[in-house]
This record gives sequence, C-alpha cells and structure tokens, in this order.
Amino acid sequence: MIRRAPRAPHLLRSPHAPRATRRAFLLSACAAAGAAMSLGACATGTFPFIPDHYTFSQQQVQDAVLRKFPYHRSVQQLFEVALTNPVVTLLPDRNRVAVHVDAHLESPLMQQPVNGAFTLSSELAYDATSRSVVLRSPSVDSVDMAGNAAAYAQQVNAVAALAATQLLTNYPVYTFKPDQLQFAGVNYEPDTITILTNGIRVQIVEK
Repeated sequence: MIRRAPRAPHLLRSPHAPRATRRAFLLSACAAAGAAMSLGACATGTFPFIPDHYTFSQQQVQDAVLRKFPYHRSVQQLFEVALTNPVVTLLPDRNRVAVHVDAHLESPLMQQPVNGAFTLSSELAYDATSRSVVLRSPSVDSVDMAGNAAAYAQQVNAVAALAATQLLTNYPVYTFKPDQLQFAGVNYEPDTITILTNGIRVQIVEK
C-alpha cells in the first residue's frame, strides 16, 4: 500500500481563505481609490471602494482663482481698473466662496488714482460639459476705496459688479478626471456641493 505524504502546512486550504482574500482585495481597492481621488471617502454599497463624495481644499480654489490675475480693464472709458492679490475665503454659513482683491482705480473724474479693495462672492455649481465645479451667480459683498472715490460710489460699484461677472461667472475651480466618475461601466456624477470650513465637499451619485 502506497501512503500519501502529508500536505505541507502552507498548502492546506482554509475554508475562510476566499473570504479573507476578497476582503483584502476590497480593502486594498478602497485604499487605491482613496489615493487616486482628492481626499475622497469610501462609501458603502455594491462597490465599497467607490467614493460617495470628493473633497477639495481651499488652497486648490485659491490656486485656480490666482490664474485669473492680475485683472486689467477699461470701463466705459471712464475708469481704468486693476485688481490683484486675490485671497479666497470659504463661507460655510452662506455656502459661498469669497474672493477679496486689491483694487486700483484711475479716472479723469478723479484728481488722482485711488486704492482700495473689493470683496466678491459666488455660489458653486457643477458643469457637466467640462466636468468642472464652477463659480456661479457672483455678487459684490463690499467695496472699500480710499480718497475721493466715495463721490463716485455708484460708478465704482458698477466697476466692481462688472469685475465680479467677468472674473467669476462659470470659472472652473476644480475639474474631475474621467476615471473619478466611472467604475466598472457605471457612471457617476456630482450632486450636492457643500462648502465646509476647511474644504468643499461634492457628493457623488450614480447617473
């Protein structure tokens, strides 16, 4: 009678091995997905490693807005306006993004150029065509100008409103990569956008 040699311990099959392997795969896939996205969070559901949201930072918005500056425009041949040094602030209580800029105005109506600042703010929306989160519905929150510009407050406010429209309307502050919105043949799209104190959270839902 031929006796079979006992199997080496490392070749013995555990009944829990498939489950453990599958769990390890899901955990590693979740970690890989987390590394690929912008501070994304893993979600529960059919695919545990698909994020239910992405979060991008205030600094990313700051870097995007900075590319629009310096801004120089002539307005109605009455004002030469120069805007510089944008500083982005998140306003979670209003769910808006604010941009504070230094302003320099020159005009034949004024004896000398004046300096000051504009504070503009905007909502955020998702533009499906460009796959981008964009600034939308900008407004002027405040205008603070020195010198004799106060006598021309109406015109200066019109300059600020024009700057808000030209600078911020539909300007992209974050663009999704195609692979961030698709997995295993399933397409996803951004939904609710929430501004937090330390970043911007974009909910991701299945199309």
